[in-house]
Amino acid sequence: MFRVYGVTEDGRSVCANVHGFFPYFYCPVPVSIQESLATQPGGGVGTNAVTARLRSFLDAWLLKTQASAKAYDVRCLDIRMEKKESLMYYTPGQTPSLFFRITLALPNWVAPTRTLIERGISIEASLAATPSSEAGGANCTAAQNDAPAAEAADWPDADGDAAAGEDAASDAQLLEAAKALSDVGSGAKVALPPATFESNVPFVLRYLVDTKTTGCSWLLGRGGAYVVRPASLQETSAQLELDIHYADLLPLPPAERWQKLPPLRILSFDIECVKLKGEGFPEAETDPVIQISSIVMLQSVPADLPGLSETDTNAATACVAKARKKRLSGGLERPLCRVLFALKECASIAGSVVLWFDDEKEMLAKWAEFVRQVDPDFLSGYNCVNFDLNYLITRAATLKVVGFNRLSKLKSLESKIRDSSFSSRALGTHEGKDIATEGRIQFDLLELVRRDYKLKSYSLNFVSFEFLKEQKEDVHYNMIGDLFRGCPSSRRRIGVYCLKDAYLPLRLLKELLFLYNYVEMSRVTGTPLNFLLTRGQQIKVTAQLLRKCKELNYVVPVVKRTGGDNSVQYEGATVLEPRKGFYDKPIATLDFASLYPSIMIAHNICYSTLVASSAAHTMNNPDDVTVTTTSPPHKFVKKHIRRGVLPMIVEELIAARKAARKEMAAAKDEMTRQVLNGRQLALKISANSVYGYTGTTTGGQLPCLEVATTITCFGRDMIDFTRREVEKMFCRDNQHACNATVIYGDTDSVMVDFGDFSIAEAMKLGEEAAQALSEKFVKPIRLEFEKVYCPFLLMNKKRYAGLLYTRPEKYDKIDSKGIETVRRDFSLLVQTMADTVLRKMLIDKDVEAAKEYTRRKVAELLQNKIDLSLLVQTKSLGKMDYDTRLPHVELAKKLRKRDAGTAPSVGDRVSYVVIQGAKGQAQYERAEDPLYVLENNLPIDTQHYLEGIKKPLCRIFEGVMSNPESLFSGSHTMKRTVSISTQGALSKFVQRGVQCVGCRSVIREGALCRRCQENEAEIVVNKMAEMAEKEKEHSDLWTECQRCQGSLHQDVICINRDCPIFYRRAKVKKDIGTLEERLSSLSLSSDW
Repeated sequence: MFRVYGVTEDGRSVCANVHGFFPYFYCPVPVSIQESLATQPGGGVGTNAVTARLRSFLDAWLLKTQASAKAYDVRCLDIRMEKKESLMYYTPGQTPSLFFRITLALPNWVAPTRTLIERGISIEASLAATPSSEAGGANCTAAQNDAPAAEAADWPDADGDAAAGEDAASDAQLLEAAKALSDVGSGAKVALPPATFESNVPFVLRYLVDTKTTGCSWLLGRGGAYVVRPASLQETSAQLELDIHYADLLPLPPAERWQKLPPLRILSFDIECVKLKGEGFPEAETDPVIQISSIVMLQSVPADLPGLSETDTNAATACVAKARKKRLSGGLERPLCRVLFALKECASIAGSVVLWFDDEKEMLAKWAEFVRQVDPDFLSGYNCVNFDLNYLITRAATLKVVGFNRLSKLKSLESKIRDSSFSSRALGTHEGKDIATEGRIQFDLLELVRRDYKLKSYSLNFVSFEFLKEQKEDVHYNMIGDLFRGCPSSRRRIGVYCLKDAYLPLRLLKELLFLYNYVEMSRVTGTPLNFLLTRGQQIKVTAQLLRKCKELNYVVPVVKRTGGDNSVQYEGATVLEPRKGFYDKPIATLDFASLYPSIMIAHNICYSTLVASSAAHTMNNPDDVTVTTTSPPHKFVKKHIRRGVLPMIVEELIAARKAARKEMAAAKDEMTRQVLNGRQLALKISANSVYGYTGTTTGGQLPCLEVATTITCFGRDMIDFTRREVEKMFCRDNQHACNATVIYGDTDSVMVDFGDFSIAEAMKLGEEAAQALSEKFVKPIRLEFEKVYCPFLLMNKKRYAGLLYTRPEKYDKIDSKGIETVRRDFSLLVQTMADTVLRKMLIDKDVEAAKEYTRRKVAELLQNKIDLSLLVQTKSLGKMDYDTRLPHVELAKKLRKRDAGTAPSVGDRVSYVVIQGAKGQAQYERAEDPLYVLENNLPIDTQHYLEGIKKPLCRIFEGVMSNPESLFSGSHTMKRTVSISTQGALSKFVQRGVQCVGCRSVIREGALCRRCQENEAEIVVNKMAEMAEKEKEHSDLWTECQRCQGSLHQDVICINRDCPIFYRRAKVKKDIGTLEERLSSLSLSSDW
């Protein structure tokens, strides 16, 4: 039995206990047995003496080796023979062959059984029935093979993990048990092929595939076929719990009425905690949780909220019930309720329910009860799993809060914390926590943003500013202690801050359409929603592949990994050699529509159409096979011989995307449009992911380099062909008005210089070229005209920028690739300067202004006039130890020594600046925390930053000037200013001399040198004017911060380092202090 959780149309939570479905996998029947069965009625399909003996053996073996097997009367439920075809390879005359379908009682028994078979077992080949006997009478023998087993490409399967731990046994123990059970009878034995098929499919995915159900789809319980459990027998907190056979739970297609989303309950929460003793970040074992903000929203609001009473004794859940009268429309517009759980008395907060407690244990218990009463379908927040929920559970365990960790919908399940690590080529490595909350999806916005967006920083402030153009007050954890120990009004300030931290994730959820997009990806790929959130990209293609193979009677083999580095390199896409330069005439861009999916369809490239090497010499008819130009060449049969599975999948995805976009254009309400937009995006991503699936050799589920290299080979040939044909067709020798030149080509597009034409004429020529060349390719490969660049700056391979036009009247935007304006690992100074230079060159068409701007910024950098926030660099922390010492890694170690609680961990992005050091000192030793630099007045290594901006800007300017290096030398670089550090070894021994306020020369005493004393009045006036200017700047920044925090009457205590004015505010405050000292010294030594 397994559970399916969901929500009804009217908003009631449901749990269906589904019965009758069991895990199974396949392994090939030995050829000798197949030959013996060939003359039998049905060709051996079904059960017979061989299947009975194998079933008896495996059943006894499971009883002997698996601790959990003792609770079951039967372990191996069924073994039967079925006719299937392997997905891999095509052989002439190939027909379906016999496979054992082995069905077990528990999902976690599949892996050890697979290991046993892949190690090798033999069975008696006789078709005559043998009397059943005790455990030793199975007539099967385990192979005596001491070689290490290859590791199957498996997913961590959540199904049955609890039992898997107690059942764990070594390979040697498993084989020893198998040998002990083997029969020494006289019957001839034959070895099973040491291979399995679909034995690494997660149980829940097996169910979805077999029942044609998709993730996040609507299900219909067949009338009269289910039993509703009374409240006394319910095992979950669902409002409706029922028992049903899996065959009676019917999926409904996500179309029309059933494409909408139900009224899903989303709980976003955030906590605040305080360090009671000492310094540093709070720790759950010793430091209390002082506030928990909880905001509940509905995806859409029904007429009623079943199960929530306005008279509920729990004040928090009663306030949720009152929201049913409001009938909010549109979903995720306004919170259903905002509740703050606070330790100690807290002043009221407008629009929120404040519940305060004198005892932390009581507060934690009431919050857990609130979660169970609200019964959310989604738990959300920002870093809510790795920090907030982790801290709450650990703290509750420390205080022995009874029942706190029962936060899932399954009443008996305790939410335990396990360390987890996720690594993929696309997403990198992230360490975190795995917390079981069965029935509640953990929708952590930090993880979602990390997966889908590449940003310089992933702090909530930075992300909110990036997407919402809104920030929040960021209070340092050391300041929270003072506010907490204050009065109800000071604790109210923490509450406002805490509530906003819970509200912003919901704003992001709505703005970035995460819920719609992930739900539609789940529907399109047939993958459970939690798989999309916790696993890599491969599972999505695997799910689609399994569905199509089920439909076409294929079985998918399990690929084995033998350990070590399995990464295999192969030639990728073509990048044509660029004709570098600055083009002030239109450059037309021709793109292949869905290049790799189209190649797969056009040439029928698939696992199932790849001719096996053993049969390649027999297939030479060009009408039947496509021979690739790869080395070595591969052969694929054409679609009239056999249609490939992968081409069918991508063809259906492309067709479905067209239908979704057409339906979206006709949609009348916003929710339908958002659902359909999420669907068409999911379909596009899914179609483009299939090629990458075949080429993933490290950790891939079903890599096939023959398929991957063939696809990229066709892509390279098509780019080269396009270049030749464009230049041949559009030339004066061919009676054309232009002489076209392909100036660059990259993967799936070419850029064409048709000559001195207007933008409108270049667009017309581009459309003509796309149409003419599309006729020369095998359908559905199609070349499309998309855009024109004018002007266009081509710097190198994968580095260019230009004004993009999709219509001749007005440009759309500056489009750039590979330039530092779009690369997040460069400082903002590089990005800002590159962006400004490009704007002056491309939009203003004023190269001289771009040069003058560059010289001015270089001078400001050397004179220490650049805002520190522009010098911050960020790098992702992939691991703590590398072969080489890297600046961000060494800084992370340094920060961990200063304060382990706030130090960056694996997966985070580390911000740093490079400071001056001793001659020859390595850069990794000079990387420092920006705020630490500002507070201690550490001098910036301006030469490092000068070199950092020099290379990218020279690349931009070299297309318009002969000597771009001249912008970084000359008179404007003569004046330099260096900060005087208050830290470091030498500062303890060096005595700071008196400096003249006017010219900064060293003097013995007083405020001014003799020369400046003559201009004393002028110097005083200038310093006072400078002070007034700094005070105004500070006032403006202060006011902006007060607006952000929502009050003009409270001190600004925000420490949001991602805020663009944070470092300016700190620096101007420091500058004012310095000016006050200088003015004070002037007043002491003068009569004014």
